[in-house]
This record gives sequence, structure tokens and C-alpha cells, in this order.
Amino acid sequence: MLCRSPLGFGTPQAEKAKLEPEGSRGHLQSTCYACRFFGLMVAAPLSTVCYSRYGPFTVVFLLACIPMTVQPLIYYFGEERNVFKQTARDSCKEIWSTVCSRAVWQPLGFVWIYNILQVSNGAWRQFLKTVLGFSANQINALLIASYVLLYLGTMMYKFYFIRWSWRRIYVVGILMNGFFSVLQLFLIFGTTFGMSPFWFALGDDAFAEFIYGIQFLPITIMFVHLCPPGSEGASYALFTSVHNAALQLAPAISTRLLSVWDVSEDAMESGDLSGMIKLTCLTSAVQLSAVLFVGLLPRNKRDLDELHDDGRTTSRAGGFVVLAAVFVSIGYSAVVGLLNIVKPGWAGES
Repeated sequence: MLCRSPLGFGTPQAEKAKLEPEGSRGHLQSTCYACRFFGLMVAAPLSTVCYSRYGPFTVVFLLACIPMTVQPLIYYFGEERNVFKQTARDSCKEIWSTVCSRAVWQPLGFVWIYNILQVSNGAWRQFLKTVLGFSANQINALLIASYVLLYLGTMMYKFYFIRWSWRRIYVVGILMNGFFSVLQLFLIFGTTFGMSPFWFALGDDAFAEFIYGIQFLPITIMFVHLCPPGSEGASYALFTSVHNAALQLAPAISTRLLSVWDVSEDAMESGDLSGMIKLTCLTSAVQLSAVLFVGLLPRNKRDLDELHDDGRTTSRAGGFVVLAAVFVSIGYSAVVGLLNIVKPGWAGES
């Protein structure tokens, strides 16, 4: 928690990343997010121990207090004073002009489509607990291993995959994700090739996060390239909002899919896994379909520059669709999240 708290500010990160030399563009962001994911990796086992020994109150108390310990470090941030600042109206106009550029709305469209297609199996954790008998400590171990491989994926991108084109990274990642989805079906059918169900599930869940760690950084690097000079912070915040809004929409869709087939706890306890199999096949197919949209993603910065130079460079419709997608995603996710709290089981889940 201490490691990642000071690194969550997109504005200074985007502004500093724009100042990197062209030959090393992306290394600063890779380092920042590697530190952030390292913090997650360290915090996960610590929070598990605190929860097991002292209960949830201690965890919530630490979450509230520890981030405040880094506040004094803000004093050391470099800051220019008495500089010209755009008015809010001028900033909004510049952001609107930016979003209407094909070099912006096309890659943002891919980011949004790709993220909402990453629909997970919302009954998977219930399956691990009810059918395979996983304990709370084992499920927490899956989370810890996922964060470890998330960090390793980030480091692999920083030192190796940063040379790959953005499209190549996503195509390989999507196909690998499909492979691990097939492994989920093997686990449901009880075919683990002599491995214990826990270690089989550990490899499946954890390596999915490894792939996410590799795919995450190209998008953030692309966002920095899209930022217009003078509005890096506001533009970067908007671009990451597109990414995060779709990430929140995918779990909301996962919740709605729980009512398509019977994947309730009672069905699993009775040995009826037909709904679980069908849901796994559906979510796997949806995730794999993202490969059809990789063509919207530029290969590299050179492709972005060519989009800027394209004669069809501006489209108000494209900008409107991007912004509408963000607000609809946030609104729908908020409604589903609220219903999950005030009316548990409304979507058919147990």
C-alpha cells in the first residue's frame, strides 16, 4: 500500500512521460506502474495475514490511515508557480477537439470494446468454493499469486515486450487468454493431468493476470502519445476514464449473465454443472472475439502519426460516441453495483 499510494496520480506521470526522449519513450511509465503493481504484490499477503489474525476492522483501518503517511512527500514535488492556466471552458474545448480526432477516437474505441469483451465467469469463485472445496486461504493465495504475476508481466514488458508492436501484443495475449479459458473447462470436467485442483486453478488464474500486466502498459503509453501539449493531465484523465469505465462495465455484464443458466450454489451442490460449462464457453467466446477488433489499434506511434495526417482526421460523431460510451458505462456499472448491495441475488446469482 505504501509503495503504490504516491504513484496513482495520472497528471504528473503523463506530463513527465511527454518529456522522455523518443528512443526511451515508455520506460518511465513502465517503471511507475511496475512500482504500483509491486505495491499490490506486497500488500496482498500483508492484508491476508491482517484479516486472518485481526479481522476486517484492522484492514479497513489501515486502508484509511496508511495512505495519509505519504502526504508529507508531496512537498518534494516540483511545481511551477504563477504560470498561465487555461480556463475550464477552454480546456473542455481542447479536449473535445482532441476526442474528435480519428487518431484519438479510433484507438479509444478499441480500448473500450476490448475491455467490455473481457467478460469473466461470475460464478467461478463460487465453483472453486462449493465444488472443489477451496478454503478462504486458498482463494486468497490465488489473489496473491495473481498480483505477483501481474508485477512480473509488467517487468517483462519493460525489458522485453516493449519492442513488440501494440497489435502483436494484444493478438498473442487474446489467444493465450483463450487457451487458459479452455483450461477452466478441463478443471470443471475434473481433468487436471495429475495436478491438484488448487495448483491447476492457480496457474489458470495467475497467468491471466500475467497477460494483463503485459497488455496494460502499451495502452497507457499510447494514451500519453495522444495527449495534446498543455492539457496532458486532463486528456490523460479522460483517456484512462474510457479504459476504467469499460473495465467496470465488464463485471456488470458478468453479473447479468449469471441469470442465463442455473449456476447457483444449490445447483453446484447437487452436481449440476451444465450451466457452469455453458457460461464458461460463452464468456470464453466473448473474450476471444476481441481479436476481431485489433485492427482498430495502431501498431505503434508511427501509425498514430499517420492517423493524424489522414484526411478523415476529424469526426464529431466519433468523439460523441466515445464520450457517450464513458458516461453510459459509468452509469450502468453504478446501477448494477448499487443493486448488488441493496438487493443481493437480483441477477440470479447465489
